[in-house]
Amino acid sequence: MNIRIVAIALAAALPLASCGDKDARFPIAAETVPAVAKTQVAVRTVEVREVSLPAYAAASEIVVEQMGGALTVVPKAIWADDPVRGVTGALARSLDLRSTASVAAEPWPLADSADVRIEVRVDRMIAKLNGNFELTGQFAIAAPNGAMRESVQRFTVTAPLADNSPGSVAQATGVAIDSLAADIVKKLRR
Repeated sequence: MNIRIVAIALAAALPLASCGDKDARFPIAAETVPAVAKTQVAVRTVEVREVSLPAYAAASEIVVEQMGGALTVVPKAIWADDPVRGVTGALARSLDLRSTASVAAEPWPLADSADVRIEVRVDRMIAKLNGNFELTGQFAIAAPNGAMRESVQRFTVTAPLADNSPGSVAQATGVAIDSLAADIVKKLRR
């Protein structure tokens, strides 16, 4: 009988004991777009295709650069959402807030196709030792119906890092994605 009581007590205590071992979840911080007029762009609708991320950035763990360039996992810290979905959604949100176009991430929710599709392929997405978050790659603007001239452009954007804590990495990620959105909006202008 005493063994049974001890077993029940241990079973009840295990979930409580593991609470301290759980990973903290960090969303990509949504950058606040300055309170300025939206930029007039040459299209009405924009579809943001699923952003392609390198394997280390697509994983749920938050990584930071160490001496020698190695990327290491921040202990007990993971992204709150799938990183590909999070980056794609953050980019669509920033494009929507910065431009006059209606913007949505794929799958495109409307019956008529979007005027343009944005494809982003990220080469590097790193919280660097030098105090910057670096986002590099290329974006393509596809206009299947000829709504505007199609283009492919390389990008490099950086955002300051307060430190290499997961909260700072999440904040800098949002700032970098918003900077990329500003670059894309420039290409969509009339």
